[in-house]
Amino acid sequence: VRALTHRCVVLRHGKVAGRVDHPASTTSAEMAKLMCGHEIVPPTKQAATPGASVLTLDGISTSAHPGTPLRGVSLFVRAGEILGIAGVSGNGQRALADVISGMLVPNAGTMAIAGKTVTRYAPRELQALGLGRIPEDRMTTGLVTNLPLADSMVLPRVATDAFSRKGLLNPAAIRAFAEAQIKAYDIRCPGPMVRAGALSGGNLQKALLARELAFDPKVLIVSQPTRGLDIGAARFIHDRFLAMRAKGCGIVVISEDLEELLMLSDRVAVMYEGRIAGTLASADATVARLGLMMTGAEGHA
Repeated sequence: VRALTHRCVVLRHGKVAGRVDHPASTTSAEMAKLMCGHEIVPPTKQAATPGASVLTLDGISTSAHPGTPLRGVSLFVRAGEILGIAGVSGNGQRALADVISGMLVPNAGTMAIAGKTVTRYAPRELQALGLGRIPEDRMTTGLVTNLPLADSMVLPRVATDAFSRKGLLNPAAIRAFAEAQIKAYDIRCPGPMVRAGALSGGNLQKALLARELAFDPKVLIVSQPTRGLDIGAARFIHDRFLAMRAKGCGIVVISEDLEELLMLSDRVAVMYEGRIAGTLASADATVARLGLMMTGAEGHA
């Protein structure tokens, strides 16, 4: 916008929030303030105090997959830390997310959540062990966009006693849960019965986040959490991740945005051709060094 336009009108919540007569001479921070209604400052990340490992992968390999298969991937995430996963798109990140979430069964290796070895790779089984998942494709994998938002908000756990009994849904409980999350996460929508597909990308991502965090996961796997979101929604998401980290959740963040990973992560692992090319503490990681590892160089290079 700043590079191409002569004048700019900023809309916020359906109203004109401001006009910029000379976008090229306006800073990104000034534009962001008009878009969000307040100053945007980076989130504050407190020093990590990680506990025991809550997610461990040991020699995980997969066979055929829409993306690059995994080749002997080993990694761990401790309670109260964020592990970032970097890499050029298509180097095994999708397979990694699918294995951790129970969508893909490995043909070698083992995985454990909160000290319990996974014996059956299925989303419901891993949820029962304490896994939360925010998938990359929020429109087709994360939510059912042609159903009411309330349905998608409970769908992964609709069979639990909180939302159904003996196969019969409890519509009042489902609606009450959705209304509570809409309020807590400031999801901008007419109400819980609105069609999910009518929400903006940022509000869809907030809905996914609210759904998963409502059940206090021990491990959270997140793919491309802020892709396509405005700066205000991205800051909101980042703050929630850091809050969960402070509560002792172990979080895996897969992102192609290296600055995002450096801002959030305690450690960053780099994937290359289905393997872990190296892992760096965030204090030792730079965009240049991560970029080198993303080409296949070893972690010590």
